[in-house]
Amino acid sequence: MACVIVTHRTSDRLHSRLEETSGMATTLNRKLLGLTSGPRLIAALTAQTALLSTLPPEPVIPSKKPFKVQLVGGKRYSWCTCGHSQKQPFCDGAHKTKAPGLLPLRFVPEQDTTVWLCGCKHTNNPPYCDGTHKQDFIVSAPLHQHTHS
Repeated sequence: MACVIVTHRTSDRLHSRLEETSGMATTLNRKLLGLTSGPRLIAALTAQTALLSTLPPEPVIPSKKPFKVQLVGGKRYSWCTCGHSQKQPFCDGAHKTKAPGLLPLRFVPEQDTTVWLCGCKHTNNPPYCDGTHKQDFIVSAPLHQHTHS
């Protein structure tokens, strides 16, 4: 049986990601809390592990500040969700090889506008900055360095 050690911060982020991705995390966690040992616990842990293994990769952090951009109303944009694009904050297709499972967020503004698009890729209001980059887990995280290949 495999053992996974997770820090409190990582555990909180994984739990949040699980709820976003599947809606099953809360149910599984409630089941796990009621089990202490035996075959039912092993089955529940196996189910949780299977769910975790199907999650898309975490985005890297290309910037700890948002990008101020002027958007044209009616034009379709693709906001990078993986952090690997060299055309931040927009997608350049890097996710296809560097972060399979993460897709760009496509959006069309209704009118011409100036907005702040998230640079840390952890906003709760994608593609717009919500200040998440000011939280400790982003401030203390390393910036992703692009490799030219």
